[in-house]
Amino acid sequence: MYVLIGGAGLIGFSLAQQLIELGHTVAVVDIDPNACNYAREQVGAMAFEGSAVNTQVLLEAGIRKADAIAAVLREDALNLALVTLAKHYGVPHILTRMRNSDFAEPLRLAGAHRIVGAIDLAVSTMVSAIEYPQIESMMHFDRGQIEVLKLSLPKNCYVVGRSVAEIARDARFPRDSLIIGYQSPPHDNLIIPNGSTVMEPNSTVLIVTKPGQIHQVIDFIQGCL
Repeated sequence: MYVLIGGAGLIGFSLAQQLIELGHTVAVVDIDPNACNYAREQVGAMAFEGSAVNTQVLLEAGIRKADAIAAVLREDALNLALVTLAKHYGVPHILTRMRNSDFAEPLRLAGAHRIVGAIDLAVSTMVSAIEYPQIESMMHFDRGQIEVLKLSLPKNCYVVGRSVAEIARDARFPRDSLIIGYQSPPHDNLIIPNGSTVMEPNSTVLIVTKPGQIHQVIDFIQGCL
């Protein structure tokens, strides 16, 4: 994919780097010449110096051929302008960062397909870390109606030595939950488990569940014999 990123700040750089590592072609647009040089020399992205809401600069950067655009500029108003221009030029997939939630509806109406609320995301992550310290990481889907948890398995916990099928049949395992990922130590690749996959000590599991069942999942998965 050809991905255009408006804004060469920390998020823009990090996004460009990860996309390039995944094999995508990335171009960054920013008014700062030093940021553009860094994007070229250190990140490996193409970089175009100028305003990301200037049509001439965007055309030079190839907005007409972009498969996706990410608006991560310093101000919501600038991101709104970039989203509007991206829709005008027919970019198939438009993403944007949002600082102030007052811009949510304008960004959506302007054509943003995905809006990432920076403050809401940070607060949600911190709340989860405080409320559920046992969880290594947690992702929210469908406005928080579905949660994906990453949990480690202590050496003496109940599920060690048991298969995914056995765990699923246990009456204490929440019925609306499912083990969708498994990573055995040390540092093996994450796999999609089947019913015969057996849990090993000090391994890691990914579990999808409902918000109201998080504590029940933690107690069951990490509960010791």
